[in-house]
Amino acid sequence: MRSVAILGLLAASPLLFAQAPALVLPDASPLAEVSQKVGVTDIAVTYHRPAVNGRKVWGGLVPYDKVWRAGANENTVVTFSTPVQVGGTTLPAGRYGIHMLPTAAEWTVIFSSQSHAWGSFSYDPKEDVARVKTTPVATEPTERLAYTFDDPSDHDVVLSLRWEKLRVPIKVEVDTKPLVVASLRDQLRGLPRFFAEGWSGAAGWCVRNNVNLDEAQTWVDRSLGMHESYAGLRIKAALIEKKGDAKTAEALRAKALTIATEAEINQQGYMLLGQNKVDEAIALFQRNVREHPDSWNVYDSLAEAYGIKGDKAQALANYRKAFDKVKQEDQRARIQGELDRLK
Repeated sequence: MRSVAILGLLAASPLLFAQAPALVLPDASPLAEVSQKVGVTDIAVTYHRPAVNGRKVWGGLVPYDKVWRAGANENTVVTFSTPVQVGGTTLPAGRYGIHMLPTAAEWTVIFSSQSHAWGSFSYDPKEDVARVKTTPVATEPTERLAYTFDDPSDHDVVLSLRWEKLRVPIKVEVDTKPLVVASLRDQLRGLPRFFAEGWSGAAGWCVRNNVNLDEAQTWVDRSLGMHESYAGLRIKAALIEKKGDAKTAEALRAKALTIATEAEINQQGYMLLGQNKVDEAIALFQRNVREHPDSWNVYDSLAEAYGIKGDKAQALANYRKAFDKVKQEDQRARIQGELDRLK
């Protein structure tokens, strides 16, 4: 009877032998992720953040001359969306475990093909895909280990581990231009291919970056075949000029002006101001005034150009015309401020 009773109890209480669910509690080394775009390349680092907590870190908690997980708990992992270079080694797009070999002076940063391990306990040097030498530098105290992306540009960034009073820099380089060209080709297979702006925009990027010029010319010609625009004609002019035909380029720019909108002429004028071509900018703004005499904005832009040139009388005269025509209160206040400053 006793056995029957026990069996009955077990049948009635199946949870007695089930595994208890894990509780969600604060992690001593919380999970973190940081990311950075370099050109068209996405770089992300996933890691856990241990604290100094009053301990000796380097040469203590993290021993010298022993491979370290570069964080806590699971592998610290870096992901690249395109190929990159670290320490002269090209890494294909993908996911990599990061380990480090600290010493009292120079460190070795290890990129491993194994990215799912728990820390460095199963680290195998046969799985290394790159090893990079780097020298840590002193920095401001950091209580919890952190990864940062420093000095990003279109073609490189410094990935830094920061903890205690050290920063461990790792330079990551990206060959951005061919990646962008490949991306543009891919994008032009999609919806942008049905719009003139897609083809001219792709050509314009190539012209500005002096790359892939022959293909860029086919792109801008396709754009102009779909719709002859101010932007498309100017892009073709810039491309033709790069190829040495200044006369044809000038003719294309002149043609572009005949179909330019007020906003396009205004934008071109400010581009000339940015290049310190003040008189050329003034000539464009004057043209905009003649063609759009009812617009407050054309007088405002012309006044600004005259102010840069130092012609106070013309700047005041055109700001007054802009003030008389503008309706928006914020713009009226700004222009009144310019008038007060020039009086």
